[in-house]
Amino acid sequence: MHVLVLAIVQGLTEFLPISSSAHLILAPVWLGWPDQGLTFDVALHLGSLIAIVGYFRRDLWQMAVAWARSLHTRRIEGDARLAWAVLLGTIPVGLVGLLFNDYISTEMRSPLLLAATMIGFGLLLGWADWRWRGERSVAQLTWRDVLWISLAQAVALIPGTSRSGITMTAGLMVGLNREAAARFSFLLAVPVIVLANLLQLHEASQTPAAIDWTALWLGTLAALVSTWLCIHLFLRFIQRIGMLPFVIYRLILGAALIWVFA
Repeated sequence: MHVLVLAIVQGLTEFLPISSSAHLILAPVWLGWPDQGLTFDVALHLGSLIAIVGYFRRDLWQMAVAWARSLHTRRIEGDARLAWAVLLGTIPVGLVGLLFNDYISTEMRSPLLLAATMIGFGLLLGWADWRWRGERSVAQLTWRDVLWISLAQAVALIPGTSRSGITMTAGLMVGLNREAAARFSFLLAVPVIVLANLLQLHEASQTPAAIDWTALWLGTLAALVSTWLCIHLFLRFIQRIGMLPFVIYRLILGAALIWVFA
């Protein structure tokens, strides 16, 4: 039951703008379970990675082919431009992660910090959706837009911020429509999850422990299925429902954290 609950939490929160890291930190605390450990976190993120690569397989293949062609032709346009945008957009979060990972993982996991980031960045998401949302598509991204979104993604290393939430917020603020902001955020997630998994694998290898392979495989599969459904439903309905439900959820969760831990 622990495996399934944590895997579903990971799958549903990884790509919704409500912070998967906050939920994975809080779920064991509120439910009175022991911390699931880094190895299990790697398995959950692997499930999410397989899901997003599978869901966007055609886009990613076209981007990879166009990117390889651009190395030869030196022409950056269309899918090649989008591929370069995703790669370059990963650099800031990679650098910040390498420099400050130890501090973030040990000193920035308090419930009150989670409450502050849930509420603060939730309000920012709501404001961006109301005030700045435009009608531009992913194909209309400029390099300045990519820089802005990539810097915002680096901020998401602070627990409770939500990587998808802050990148969607930045996307809306540069004039993307909701679906385009979500799609670019999801594409940016691929290299980020790969890097995060490699870092977590390295850390887990430093503290070897007995591995429950059944739990790992079950967690990976459950995270894969829940992530796939989450991406599909979110992209299908986001233009209609907007960001308000997620903003309200973040405010309620943040208030609950303050009530319990303050």
